[in-house]
Amino acid sequence: MSVVRAQGNCVAIPTLSPSSSINLCSRGSASPDDVTCGTPTWIGKGLTCVCFKRKGVYERICINLTPLQEERMRRLKHRMQVYFDASRMDHQEALKALWSATFPGQELHGLISDQWKEMGWQGRDPSTDFRGAGFISLENLLFFAKTFSKQGGKRSAWEYPFAVAGVNITFMIMQMLDLHASKPRTFVRSVFLQMLSENQWAFDLLYCVAFVVMDKQWLERNATYMEFNDVLKSTRAQLEKELLMDDVLRIEDMPSYFLLS
Repeated sequence: MSVVRAQGNCVAIPTLSPSSSINLCSRGSASPDDVTCGTPTWIGKGLTCVCFKRKGVYERICINLTPLQEERMRRLKHRMQVYFDASRMDHQEALKALWSATFPGQELHGLISDQWKEMGWQGRDPSTDFRGAGFISLENLLFFAKTFSKQGGKRSAWEYPFAVAGVNITFMIMQMLDLHASKPRTFVRSVFLQMLSENQWAFDLLYCVAFVVMDKQWLERNATYMEFNDVLKSTRAQLEKELLMDDVLRIEDMPSYFLLS
């Protein structure tokens, strides 16, 4: 782990192995030998430090947010708070763009149509499937379809519902990163904050990685629709493991990122 100090604050670049045990500590100035870990103590806008144990030795990082991290997290949370509104033209256009990216050259007959079932929505009206994750889940699907188009919706008819799976992945990542919390409470979130400061599209890229990991695990297990939640749980576990690996400083450093190529 390397730590950069700027204006008295610590900006951590974590290199934590998956086997490390993580605790929150309340003594920001203590040496590793003196640290007593327990309930986190908040000072100002962030946690003084996070203490984790590797190979019998405690190491610490400080996760006070930088102004850039605060701004990008604020933008991300704003995106999370936008509900899908079928009456908004920009939301309608986003749905149409998703159709075009997924089924290029195939005409869409309407925003309410049986065609949407081909993409893996539960019914004729895809707007009813956004309740759990909001408009950001559509943005994620569109980003994935435009940037990494090989998945498409072709498997949804006989394996899993592509679109609904995508909405569930968005919600899963929100929970994994504890994004609804006002303060960082997990080491995985602190790692993500560092990635977000490096790339404002870190959440969307992580979503893409999650989707291909889920797809790979689904095929390897020869899973059925009833096993979807189990596959989603194992996908989350794989993402958490990779985010805490040594030398994973960006989404692009995650071992599963190569699945997108």
